[in-house]
Amino acid sequence: MNRSPLLPALAARFAGRLPDITTVRAPYQAAVLRIGLAAVCLAFLLREWPHRHVLYGNRSPLSSDLARILVEEEGSFTVLLWSDGQLWFETVYTLATAAAVAVLLGWRTRTMSVLLMVGLLSLENRNSLVGDGGDNVLRIMVIYLVLTRCAEVWSLDARRARRRARELERAAEAGGAEEARTSWAAFDVPGITLWALAPAPLLTVSGHAPWGWAAALWTLWAVLGVWYAAARWFPHHEARAVLDAAASMLHNAAMVVVAAQVCLIYATAGWYKIQGSRWQEGSALYYALHLDYFAPWPALSGFLASQTLLVLALTYGTVMVQVAFPFTLAHRGLKNALLAVMIVEHLGIAVLLGIPLLSLSMVVCDAVFLPTGLLVALGARCARLRPPARVPAPREAERAPATTPG
Repeated sequence: MNRSPLLPALAARFAGRLPDITTVRAPYQAAVLRIGLAAVCLAFLLREWPHRHVLYGNRSPLSSDLARILVEEEGSFTVLLWSDGQLWFETVYTLATAAAVAVLLGWRTRTMSVLLMVGLLSLENRNSLVGDGGDNVLRIMVIYLVLTRCAEVWSLDARRARRRARELERAAEAGGAEEARTSWAAFDVPGITLWALAPAPLLTVSGHAPWGWAAALWTLWAVLGVWYAAARWFPHHEARAVLDAAASMLHNAAMVVVAAQVCLIYATAGWYKIQGSRWQEGSALYYALHLDYFAPWPALSGFLASQTLLVLALTYGTVMVQVAFPFTLAHRGLKNALLAVMIVEHLGIAVLLGIPLLSLSMVVCDAVFLPTGLLVALGARCARLRPPARVPAPREAERAPATTPG
């Protein structure tokens, strides 16, 4: 009995596509997501700095007991409930701010992205009643960011990796490549130190968080430990290649989930707007511009509200763009056009309605769909703006010409 050729054909096709799956895709989009998300988190933390005790600290109207009940009902966790002391709160807030700066620069991104996630979720979950749509987007995206390899480009980690590669090349030319690759000088000592110190806070998190969060954090710690061990003792072993491929596949899956999340946000917002009577008659924007707490520039809001045709076009255009965007991803030109419209729309919302964090969060999410050529060109333009690096003068021995005997 002849076997069906379907399974061998599928296996051969999968093997042919495996290099594409195990290669980091969209590294520039991931870098934009990292930089933009960290910048928005940093802006959020700095903006709330004067009022941090009232919103999330010991002077909040939501007491620790009420916050603990709310956290248990929502199935979330926050490290701020470990202690009611002001020193602990200041430590968590400061570490979250420092982690945002580190992720923004791409310094020790694997560790700092987890620290940023824990810090931001702890603050947001301490008093989720004061949050809005922008806070929800941040909470979702910082979780996805941990699963991405977002420091492949435009980061201090990438620059350190390039320097290490040049050092290994020099060692290979000198005949000591194997020793250089396995030496502690080529190993991420600060990274392994941060990893080794993680069990202490993780034990406390496990005692105050739902089992799902505790398992997720311990899994991240274990996987990172295996990664460091393979990098130290098995730099050329097949296990290291498997781990690297798995990390790339996880990154690709996370980027797909980020794109799907953005599409879900727009589709949900658009279809809910369609069901509203104000949106159906084209007057929703008119009433929004007359809300006092959404009018940082009353004169500008009043002038725009007086333009009837413009208000009507913007109201219907918002609904159409949000509903249509997920269906335009297959057409690059149409997708880019709608993407530009939505970015301009979010910037307008930030100015007119005074909700910059929500708008900037969505602009960062929209940047995931930007074409790679545009991002590479912008990166090259920014690189040309930097001052040229100083080249060290050659030593006297290097400057003298070599002589041949005889």
